[in-house]
Amino acid sequence: MQRIPVAGPWITEKEIQYVTDAVTNAWYGNANMFHERFEKAFAAYVGRKYAIALPSCTSALHLALLASGAGIDDEVIVPDATWIATSAPVSYVGATPVFADIDSHSWCLDAGSLEANITPKTKAVIVVNLYGNMPDMDAILEIARRHGIAVIEDAAESIGSEYKGRKAGSFGLASAFSFHGSKTLTTGEGGMLLADDEDVHQRCLFLRDHGRAPGEKQFWNTAVAHKYKMSSMQAALGLAQLERIEELVERKRQIFSWYQEALADTEDIVLNSEAPGVKNTYWMVTAVLDAKMGWTKERLIAAMAERAIDCRPFFYPLSSLPAYEHLEQAAVAHSRNTIAYGISPYAINLPSGLNLTQAHVERVVDSLKALLRNGPYDAKL
Repeated sequence: MQRIPVAGPWITEKEIQYVTDAVTNAWYGNANMFHERFEKAFAAYVGRKYAIALPSCTSALHLALLASGAGIDDEVIVPDATWIATSAPVSYVGATPVFADIDSHSWCLDAGSLEANITPKTKAVIVVNLYGNMPDMDAILEIARRHGIAVIEDAAESIGSEYKGRKAGSFGLASAFSFHGSKTLTTGEGGMLLADDEDVHQRCLFLRDHGRAPGEKQFWNTAVAHKYKMSSMQAALGLAQLERIEELVERKRQIFSWYQEALADTEDIVLNSEAPGVKNTYWMVTAVLDAKMGWTKERLIAAMAERAIDCRPFFYPLSSLPAYEHLEQAAVAHSRNTIAYGISPYAINLPSGLNLTQAHVERVVDSLKALLRNGPYDAKL
């Protein structure tokens, strides 16, 4: 039986042609030709003034935090339900991550929890568009404005998503995207930092290139900084994907609609939401099971794997990870963040790769329904 992977890209002859062009011609005086085209087109698509192509979304968040001035003795609020790539850069700059709860519908940062966790030490908040959804940006931006804290948008999973007509990645001091191989738009590995403020843009350019100041004097470093650059081949692949972004996003939404239709008659399962005014691009189709069904995500993933279907766990709360067990407030978050801790144990990401057909989705759903009918069992963990 053919295995169904959990994620993967959609590559066409266009991408192959662009990458071939880059590996053949993007040298010498043309070394940055694809970087410049990709950055300019991406900024225009999102609706930002500036874009910087980078090796990862993590590096983009790192630079954004540095540009915000976050550092030692500062706190940065992050949603508890996300990948550690959101919070790790907080530690890179010497600040402390503070874990806030998520909204029960969007699974993104809850505005009320954000405000409840603001202290005099709060420097910034990183907002995550989880699995392609969008949070209540109006409320979050207003809270941040009143408290004088920077907003950084982690749009890693949400290219093409929208909030009240504005594209994901167009909010806050800066925003960051991921082009990992699992993402809707991929460069294999890679990321993008976007901003509207010229000072922020220039600061990030400086910090991503070993602290080299602009000017005629070459190899003159005025700070110890970082090496965060993307290759021309990656930029070429990204540009080709961006020129196909509407069909990539539409395919993601089509895949979700297949799941939604196939699971319409199944009780006790909740799929990704889409609030009024929000366009969700459903990077990962996610199923949240009612706890009373007896299935934990680990057991269900193992059972699906036995049927040659790969799934992923809904992110574990950051505050539950061994990486943060040394933080006093991680223990507090466990009792405080009831939504994140209530959803995470019983939720999985279903196969969402761009190569899925409706027949693949039907096979996934048939397997899922059969397992739910029979009840949990001691599958391999």
